[in-house]
Amino acid sequence: MSAASTSLQPLPCKEIPGGLENRNGQPGCFCWRVIPSHHFIVVTACQEADYAQLIEDYCLSQFKFDMEVIGQTLWCDWDQTIGSYGELTNCTLLIAKKLNCFWPNQLVDEFFIAIHKHYFKNCSLSGRSLHDPPNNILCPFLVVPILITLLMTALVVWRSQQSEGIV
Repeated sequence: MSAASTSLQPLPCKEIPGGLENRNGQPGCFCWRVIPSHHFIVVTACQEADYAQLIEDYCLSQFKFDMEVIGQTLWCDWDQTIGSYGELTNCTLLIAKKLNCFWPNQLVDEFFIAIHKHYFKNCSLSGRSLHDPPNNILCPFLVVPILITLLMTALVVWRSQQSEGIV
């Protein structure tokens, strides 16, 4: 037998003290549980280098294409970019599942930080560019308080002159 096949064979060991039993009701064996779980962890461990390469090749390439189609002037318009951004997120998640990687992880965090630094660095937090409202909305908000202040001042002055004559 090869070394790989013998390492997966159960080792003779003593029962676990304290009456612990396995699923079949038989006394538990510590060695039987440790050896297979170690190999399971080694076989299913995430290969971060492969994961990084796959999200670059599959996810990022499609996202770059989508963002070029949208055009740089609309990158900050969340309504235009939410679909592509959602697909990018799902792509990184699906690849992580296929490679048995945790998601999110540090690699995904760094990946999305790089995406945001490149595509969304000039966007406001709300996703819309900041600018003044149109004049037909802005003017009433400016003119009405000024007129009320002038009217109240004139009313106070007029009322104060009327009360002087009564005394």
